[in-house]
Amino acid sequence: MSGLNELNAHEAAQKIRDHEITSEALVQDCLDRIADSEQQVHAWQYLDNAAALDQARTRDTTPVRGLLHGVPVGIKDLINTGDMPTCYGSSIYAGHRPASDAECVKRLREAGAVILGKTVTTEFAAFNPALTRNPHNLSRTPGGSSSGSAAAVADGMVPLALGTQTAGSVIRPAAFCGVVGFKPSFDYLSTTGIKPLSGELDTLGVFARNTKDAALVTTCLRPRSSALMDITRKPAPVGLFRGPHWGKVDESSKAMIEKLWGQLGAAKSSVIEQDPMHDFAELSDIQHTIMCADMAKSLAPEFNYHSSHLSEGLRQLIEYGLDLGGEKVLAARARAHSARVKVEKLFGDCRLLITPSASGEAPGVETTGDPLFNKVWTLLHLPCLSVPIGHGPNGLPISIQVVARANEEATLINGGGWIERILADSL
Repeated sequence: MSGLNELNAHEAAQKIRDHEITSEALVQDCLDRIADSEQQVHAWQYLDNAAALDQARTRDTTPVRGLLHGVPVGIKDLINTGDMPTCYGSSIYAGHRPASDAECVKRLREAGAVILGKTVTTEFAAFNPALTRNPHNLSRTPGGSSSGSAAAVADGMVPLALGTQTAGSVIRPAAFCGVVGFKPSFDYLSTTGIKPLSGELDTLGVFARNTKDAALVTTCLRPRSSALMDITRKPAPVGLFRGPHWGKVDESSKAMIEKLWGQLGAAKSSVIEQDPMHDFAELSDIQHTIMCADMAKSLAPEFNYHSSHLSEGLRQLIEYGLDLGGEKVLAARARAHSARVKVEKLFGDCRLLITPSASGEAPGVETTGDPLFNKVWTLLHLPCLSVPIGHGPNGLPISIQVVARANEEATLINGGGWIERILADSL
């Protein structure tokens, strides 16, 4: 390997446009890295080296198509690809080949990206751990459900990857693997062609090595989108939200978050200790109710006809969803709608909130980790960004979660970039 696989996406795209490197050389380095470590990390569900190199050679011999021309991207195996199998993390769909690409994959191809392969997802993007391991420590989970996407970016196998989030499946694995994870506002990016779990919660997200790369790929995924990142923008007022779950954060993570908070200077607004919404802690259960009710419907064919192929944990989630009364589900949806209005009280005069991405370092491989610190923000349809801020006592990554108001993606991305620069300057 010549190290091209370690390039950030925007650097690689620029070098390809300037004819300093070829897409073929970049893709080959990524494939070589995969060959070196895939047997330990298990990030990929499907790879076709020859097809990936063919895509790269085509990019090298044709005019630049878009912002990601020649840059390889990994696709979570919950997302349809017409030229590759899509198994949704289940043996039920072994060898399944969709008729066409998901809308997000079409957008990437239009932007000139090379679709490198399919990254591992947990079973139907639920909580049953997959084979994927955390590249920082193979005895630890990479998180889930976008396990392979987070691990592949963290391990230098690919500069960008797509994931999805219904509870915490982008932010949590990004935090555990020490990469940037971006979950935009609900319905900001198309989910057409993605295996549905919950029509009220499912959100397409991205994994990258920094916020600039996250902004780049998100710009390509949203039609008629303008660039999200402007490094000249003045930092937005930031609040520190401790909230009702702060006591579940480990002490080393608290200390790192507090240290960063102290470095924000004039951009600091307020520390939010209490819950001005008065029901924030209860919203985690509301998210779970809606998710399970929706999963019982979206996975009904698999449950009714292939139940023996489902893990016990997934069957229990679906059964719980089936047993929920209609009134309870309607009440949960009403509470969620009300909370999306009341969340304005939480922000107050802040444009951004800093809060934990997870309770601490990645736990063992018997779990994908607790999505407690992500579920409510998903329920509220707010954009979230996980930014690595250092390493905990076991040498594993620690991150913060930055949250903005709905559809304020540019504010969020620019705030994340500003925080990255503060962290870099403090080294």
